[in-house]
Amino acid sequence: MNYKKINNAAGWFCFAIATITYILTLEPSVSFWDCGEFISCAYRLQVSHQPGYPLFAMLGKVFSLLSLGDHTKVAYFTNMMSAIASGATIMFLYWTITALAKKLVLKGANEFADKNQLMLVIGAGLVGALAFTFTDTFWFSAVETIVFALSSLCTAIVFWAILKWEAQADDAGADKWIVLIAYIIGLSIGIHLLNLLTIPAVAMVYYFRRNNKAGLKGGIVAFLISIVILGLVQFGIRGYTVYFAAWFDFFFVNSLGMGFGSGAIAFLLLLVALLAGGIWYSIRHKKPILNLALVCVTFIYFGYSSFVYIPIRASANTDLNNSHPDNAFTLYGYLNRIQYGETPLLSGPYFDAKITDEKEGGIIYRKGETRYENAGKKVDYVYDHNTFLPRMWSTESDPYYAQNVQFYKGWLQMADGQAPTFSDNLKWLFSWQMYQMYVRYFLWNFVGRYNEIDGQQSTTDINGNWTSGIFDGGKHLPKSVVNGTNYAPLYTLPFALGLLGAFYHFKRRKKDALIIALLFFFTGIAIVLYVNQNAVQPRERDYSYVGSFYAFAIWMGLGVLALAELARIKLNARVAAIGSFALCMIAVPVLLACKEWRGHDRSTKLIPHDMAYNYLISCPENAILFTYGDNDTYSLWYDQEVEGVRPDVRIVCLSLFSGDWYIHQMQGKMNASAPLPITMPYDKYKEGVRDVLYFNDEKIPGSVEVKDVFDFLTSDDARTKVEYQNGDKLNFLPTKNLKLTVNASDVLKNGVITPDQKNRLADTMEWKYPSNYVTKDNLAMLDIVAHNDWKRPICFTSSMSPSSMMGLQPYLYKEGFVYHLIPFKQDTAADNNRITKTNALVMYNNVVNKFKFGNYKTARFLDNIATTQFYLNMEITFSDLTQGLMQEGHRDLALKAIHKFDEQMPDINPDIDTAAQKFFLAQSAYKLNDKELGTKYFKSVDNFITDQLDYNYNQLQSNKEAVDTRTVQLGMQLLNSMADTAKNNQQPDLSKQLLAQLNNYEGKFAGLMR
Repeated sequence: MNYKKINNAAGWFCFAIATITYILTLEPSVSFWDCGEFISCAYRLQVSHQPGYPLFAMLGKVFSLLSLGDHTKVAYFTNMMSAIASGATIMFLYWTITALAKKLVLKGANEFADKNQLMLVIGAGLVGALAFTFTDTFWFSAVETIVFALSSLCTAIVFWAILKWEAQADDAGADKWIVLIAYIIGLSIGIHLLNLLTIPAVAMVYYFRRNNKAGLKGGIVAFLISIVILGLVQFGIRGYTVYFAAWFDFFFVNSLGMGFGSGAIAFLLLLVALLAGGIWYSIRHKKPILNLALVCVTFIYFGYSSFVYIPIRASANTDLNNSHPDNAFTLYGYLNRIQYGETPLLSGPYFDAKITDEKEGGIIYRKGETRYENAGKKVDYVYDHNTFLPRMWSTESDPYYAQNVQFYKGWLQMADGQAPTFSDNLKWLFSWQMYQMYVRYFLWNFVGRYNEIDGQQSTTDINGNWTSGIFDGGKHLPKSVVNGTNYAPLYTLPFALGLLGAFYHFKRRKKDALIIALLFFFTGIAIVLYVNQNAVQPRERDYSYVGSFYAFAIWMGLGVLALAELARIKLNARVAAIGSFALCMIAVPVLLACKEWRGHDRSTKLIPHDMAYNYLISCPENAILFTYGDNDTYSLWYDQEVEGVRPDVRIVCLSLFSGDWYIHQMQGKMNASAPLPITMPYDKYKEGVRDVLYFNDEKIPGSVEVKDVFDFLTSDDARTKVEYQNGDKLNFLPTKNLKLTVNASDVLKNGVITPDQKNRLADTMEWKYPSNYVTKDNLAMLDIVAHNDWKRPICFTSSMSPSSMMGLQPYLYKEGFVYHLIPFKQDTAADNNRITKTNALVMYNNVVNKFKFGNYKTARFLDNIATTQFYLNMEITFSDLTQGLMQEGHRDLALKAIHKFDEQMPDINPDIDTAAQKFFLAQSAYKLNDKELGTKYFKSVDNFITDQLDYNYNQLQSNKEAVDTRTVQLGMQLLNSMADTAKNNQQPDLSKQLLAQLNNYEGKFAGLMR
């Protein structure tokens, strides 16, 4: 029967099926979120965000070379790296399942008794591996450039390798598998830390294999030792190696007067000598356990050495150089994500705890000219009360405190002023952290899901929730769900097969099942407990738990054996084996592939790439573009850094601009962009200097020139400072009323406006600074505004929060996907009638003639971000453009703009907000006498609204709490407005139809509206 050859061939077959699937559904260019940054950093070997992914970047660089100089293909080939890595993960998963299944089938024997046993083992591997191939979370990461595909491969190799060791443990040289595991773990640190969570399961395999009569007490001790090993790798090798190197460097530089890096090199040489000496000692004195331990530590360091990349590339001053970790102190903070703050685990405050005192912590050091300098001290807050195991821990020092508190109270239905109790704490842990942020994701993958809409805050709504599909018919689901890309009911079949396999595994081989359970726990629930997420995240976090889903897939494979054993009660062994395999293959992998394909086929979509292109192309020449969020920044970096789109534009990410390293970078040339007009010398804003300056009203009459205010904020004169209780003397903001005198010739000479707009110029721009403090990013922005002299256009992305625009909104004019700072006179009457200010003709040229549309209309499937975020952005952009053109008298161009939208964008309504914007476009079409297009859009909105209202009425009959009140209220408002608009535009039949619908729904929802 030659099991080994068949097993190897079947493993490669799984690799082929998975890899072909992922390549067929591969995103052809950059994706949303972190992918743009990762591709940019791989392509140009730059430094990405904390804690750094150096090995991932180097591997990405290798795959990017397959583009053969075609920059537009770089993303495709780095995405292919994820596809191939994911295919390899499936292959190792197959071999892992068959290794475990073989032990269940053979029951201690050395050979298969018949072909039926072999068929069951191979079938178990195929079902489990191919089922995982098509699961939602794993597939999502397999088709884009993200770290989780390669991280999963590391997990798969480590777990497969420990099973190989277990099978050969009594052979000479078997411990080579342990050394391989150590090396892969070291390498994985340069990809993602998730792989470290395999250590407890690996350690227990080792313990059980070396102790055949292991008891409960010994097992507990071994488990505790495995946790210690995990801690030693995570905090000792990964963290404290750099920590001690930093302090060696401090001594060598500050005490011995040597150059930066000399102490770190000395420490690394000492570490090498200690490891080499220890290995020599273990060999000479014949201590095999010590030898294995030291060799494993050495190979972890070999893998971990990829992090040498970080300071080397940081010192090269790459364009993307997050935190500029060119020395051991900065590198230590970079690796430990210090800028994100600390998360309490066992003890800490509730959200209602008040800060009663501040204690000085350790000194923060920064790299100076010739020595390390004191940059201040860490601040440790003292609270009026703490608790054990704090889960609702957001405090006053958190910039998102108010938002988090509101969410805590809403989720737990706490009254205003009600203090949280430990019972509330546990409710939050189990209902939100455990269920909403883990169990819900687990059920997505193995039970089914309604859609891809972010559902972190939802308990009864369909948005973002799981569904089996078994009872959906009785819920009268809206068409937007049933026809949606991500509606994937799995009828609980994968979940049932996995549970059957887990039960069977525990019944037949408890120790092996316990090891899988440990892998399942540590890559799932343990992450929930350790990360301790405090409130709503910017995106769903299911990718964090892919290791847990991987472990469950093992049990899905073993479920084939369990089903065959049940079938043998009524059937012969051969029929039971063939039937169980065939049934499981159809009911799980085939079902998953059929249901999940349309939600993961990104092969025809270019939306992230083109949206980034539109942001950049909306900017005037040599613009300074302020961005904020990930999707406003990372894909823009990709377009610019990799494809060379608009290298003249300087992208400034405000969420990074508070770092002295980032401001310093902005003072240098980047691509084709000249240095920013930031006049502050480094000593004025370096770490620990002017981190936060507070408002202290000096009652200055009128408005003050922004340059004078900036000079006051950066002055070293004692008269510009106030002394605080702790003795610090800091600059302060003396007034919020700012102005900028406008030199008309500068504005015209630099092309900010056209000559025919000169009469609209204001002599002075006046605005009010919106905050009570000036952070370092605000200080740098004030510097730019004060000293730019209109030489470079200043722009903000249109999706940016107004709170980040420093009060400049009265002078911001939309020119596409960006707002452009233009010193036009303020016309209060006109402003009151205008939804958004536009520089209409410039915006028309950008949007109609230059924009790209990402295959929106022709792509086979659209993801949620594309439809609910960027489709809405497109609607708003075209609506604002149309309004601006009509107000300036360009009705012909306004009609062309609406037709451009209709030509390039599909007529979809993913949610009530996109439907509302579609209504505004329809209104504009009616005003421009295009009744056909206006009626078309009204009917589209009407179909969506009635579908949503019918669904919510059905919900009202069974569960009032499940009704989406906002959609109901806004939907009926839209019906009323559409009826009025139709009536005013001589569409009486349509108006009567809409009014009849409105009256019907007002009656149905009368009780809800009261």
